[in-house]
Amino acid sequence: MRLNLNAMGLSEALVEVCELVDEKMAALLPVVDNSLESKLFEAMRYSVLSQGKRLRPFLSFVAASMFGVSRDSALRTAAAIEFIHTYSLIHDDLPALDNDDLRRGQPSCHAKFGEATAILAGDALLSLAFEILADPLTHPDPQVRCELITRLACASGASGMVGGQMMDLEAQNHNLSIPEITRMQRMKTGELFACACESGAILGKTSRNLRMALKGYAHAIGLAFQITDDLLDVEGTANDVGKKTNKDKDLNKATYISNLGIDAAKEQAKMLVNQALNYLEVFDEPANLLRQVAIYIINRKR
Repeated sequence: MRLNLNAMGLSEALVEVCELVDEKMAALLPVVDNSLESKLFEAMRYSVLSQGKRLRPFLSFVAASMFGVSRDSALRTAAAIEFIHTYSLIHDDLPALDNDDLRRGQPSCHAKFGEATAILAGDALLSLAFEILADPLTHPDPQVRCELITRLACASGASGMVGGQMMDLEAQNHNLSIPEITRMQRMKTGELFACACESGAILGKTSRNLRMALKGYAHAIGLAFQITDDLLDVEGTANDVGKKTNKDKDLNKATYISNLGIDAAKEQAKMLVNQALNYLEVFDEPANLLRQVAIYIINRKR
């Protein structure tokens, strides 16, 4: 049965799509068995199938649906992107980085399985993501598959998420300007958001101008998402947010809040959402769910 996403509100669509993505991820992940590597498989499944927001795979699936992409192609791509995101969370939580023992309201991967297994689980999810995108089951056109792989590699590597994480670590010892913070957050968070949205356009073989509009939208909501995350770190509780709070202040991290203050940071997030909505004007009604996501991002409590 084909989902009629345009007939759904955001809450209903999130539930429907996330159930499909979770089902696809469960099928793609290795099954826990009696082999010597079964602890690795258990750690992978534990981290991926916990109760995350699934925003990145949701964006990927919705964008793909806007261009008539088949459900299975959209879900396989969305799963690959979530595997990359989860690998980054596993590694970010390690003592060498953010040293978090709580993730998504439960013990982080290294707290439950040990540091060595957590590192390997992240490595395995990274590899699995590209294995999925390289499979003809994801798309019959090898050019499309190569473009998906290239885009995700760029978004998650030194020029994207990993590079942004390195900047975040270095920021503890430097006073960053607002442009530097923006660049850091665009790489650390925005690039994977952009890849998620662009992946739907890549699967649909759509025009460059529509792809660039989605990229602009995604970068704007990515920054708004990070600002909201920083605000939740200051104003939220561990019980509400699902992870330890006040980390940025404890680690002396440079954020919009540390530079601008809470009120100005909130205004910045609102401005970014308005920018995101402007990018979507070219799509009319098919982008209604993406518009709702942009508004949801700055109003979320977790």
